[in-house]
Amino acid sequence: MGEDEIAAVTDVLRSGWVAQGPRVAEFERRFADMQDAHHAVATSSCTSALHLALVVAGVRPGSHVVVPSYSFIATSNAPTYVGASPIFADVDPVTGNITAETIAAALTPETTAVIAVDQGGVPVDLDPIKALCEPMAITVIEDAACAAGSVYRGRPVGAGAEVAAWSFHPRKILTTGEGGMLTSTNAAWALRARRLREHAMSASAASRHAEVLSGPEEYAEVGFNYRMTDLQAAVGLVQIERLGEVVRRRRELAAAYSKEIAEIDGLRAVEDPSYGTTNYQSYWVEVREDYPVSRDGLLGALARAGVSARRGIMAAHLEPAYADHRGVVVPLPATERLTRNTLILPLYHQLLASEQQRVIDVLRDPAPS
Repeated sequence: MGEDEIAAVTDVLRSGWVAQGPRVAEFERRFADMQDAHHAVATSSCTSALHLALVVAGVRPGSHVVVPSYSFIATSNAPTYVGASPIFADVDPVTGNITAETIAAALTPETTAVIAVDQGGVPVDLDPIKALCEPMAITVIEDAACAAGSVYRGRPVGAGAEVAAWSFHPRKILTTGEGGMLTSTNAAWALRARRLREHAMSASAASRHAEVLSGPEEYAEVGFNYRMTDLQAAVGLVQIERLGEVVRRRRELAAAYSKEIAEIDGLRAVEDPSYGTTNYQSYWVEVREDYPVSRDGLLGALARAGVSARRGIMAAHLEPAYADHRGVVVPLPATERLTRNTLILPLYHQLLASEQQRVIDVLRDPAPS
């Protein structure tokens, strides 16, 4: 965040229109252009975008939605909002993403959708997943929460998805404070999502206020309050301009980490898959059995050196919220290994070389002094 974001928000405040309005519409257009998407619908969060995606895709109560357990819990929660059940699939132990093979093992006769996550910004291999699901009329929803700036087979992540959901939470490298986006190649789905996010009104608040005497709006179905504000969108418009440089800098820092970690026995760092590039929204490391200390031991060593690292991605099926859930239909060994043995290292645009070296020094020698 910088002076440009402050100025953009100030301009919105001075305009007298701070709710969903012209800045949101411009942000949608700019984001769609950047991600090579047909339609973009701004929302209050990625979770609300996932919810809307399931609704417009026609996922019904009682149906099953295959999801990776190895993801932030919102990925699993969204299907429950529409009365469906998340069915947990395992992930590839290298990328941390679900694959066509792990999805196939988790399919049930009630499966109507799959949520494929670009975990930590690593692009999911979407084409084989679509090839598996589309002949069975199973909708593939891409959870691209972390992936703005990542590339899949030469195109921006999400470009090939029928519907995708994005996050602009402060942990993401393109942020609006809070906020999300739904993108889609399906014009009817995008139109319905646009109405549903605003209580399913037949005319938006912005369009009604543009008229001196507007006709009464109608509400054809039960909708939601999932709107983004112009204040948030103004920040997002500045952030879009920064994204390319931020991704370049993050990949530079990640390369410096990876060069050092490659020489340390017992550690494995996340890396680009063969079919794309990651924005390194999260730089995670797996602590293997031949490393001198456990994952939690390494977290403690980093903390003693004044380094704030974090445990790796959670496994939703191990959380109390899903303790009595019947969504585990296949073993999840890679999920459980990764959530138990990974941690996320500090990586941010302003990270100094001296700070990164402090992290690397601990990785090389984690033993207490």
